[in-house]
Amino acid sequence: MNFSLTLLSATLLLTTSVMAQKPETLDLWPANQIPNAVPNETVQEKSEMGKDGILRISEVKVPTLTVFLPPKNKATGAAIMICPGGGYALLAYGHEGEEMAKWFTERGMAAFVLKYRLPDDRLQTNKHEVPLADAMQGMKLIRQNAAKWNVDPNRLGVLGFSAGGHLAATLSTHYHRGAAASEEAKPNFAILMYPVVTFGAKAHGGSRDRLLGKNASPEQIAYYSNELQVSEKTPPTFLVHAEDDKAVPVENSIDYYLALKQFNIPAEMHLYPTGGHGYALRTQGKGSVEGWPTACENWLKSMRLLEKK
Repeated sequence: MNFSLTLLSATLLLTTSVMAQKPETLDLWPANQIPNAVPNETVQEKSEMGKDGILRISEVKVPTLTVFLPPKNKATGAAIMICPGGGYALLAYGHEGEEMAKWFTERGMAAFVLKYRLPDDRLQTNKHEVPLADAMQGMKLIRQNAAKWNVDPNRLGVLGFSAGGHLAATLSTHYHRGAAASEEAKPNFAILMYPVVTFGAKAHGGSRDRLLGKNASPEQIAYYSNELQVSEKTPPTFLVHAEDDKAVPVENSIDYYLALKQFNIPAEMHLYPTGGHGYALRTQGKGSVEGWPTACENWLKSMRLLEKK
């Protein structure tokens, strides 16, 4: 009898623990108040698991933020919002979102995966404004709920992969620009993984055309070429890129790094001879790029983000 009670108690404790760790998902915007949204019932969100084990999401109509929290006894108070990539055509939500979130929570940081809307004339007006609006709202929501999630609002960063890296760099360089400018949306630090940065000569054409259309003006192209928009307000940044990246040329990271240095913004860049594109944590057999997570962890330590305050 005592054994049964002990087993029951242990089971209940385990169940409670699992339930407590289940990620919470919030809509970014109040219902019927999503900016730039165009009602269109013929388009529905798609979610597909590929043969490579990667969850991909497209046709996003209702953007969300999914909350991954570390155990309270490990929580440092630091946090990061994650922007998966996918060329502004889809979101590689599995390995560039959820898997990365778990990596951060294991190190005591809260992580928030952003399911942002993808530019689509069928679903939005001024589609080029939409991903940034969602990213800014995500940062605001995290700060507004900082006490609830045990997050220090002054230790909140952004991570972006590929086109999600373009979004993270845009957030880093544009949060204070335009009518929607907001200090509440500012990242305190940024991590850019094989990011799309420029819409100029070394652009990833697919990302540029999806965001701006094929007939973008030179002014638009310059405005969203983030190496040209770095200022003294841009946050400290960690960059990773493989030199054999056939999708996004390595110059995207190099030029952003040089722009940061021009304004004396603390920056660390890791370039690897091999690795290709889109690897996230799946680096086995890709050469020295396997070491990027360790390098990133060391950078986080140097920023004192992995220690409690």
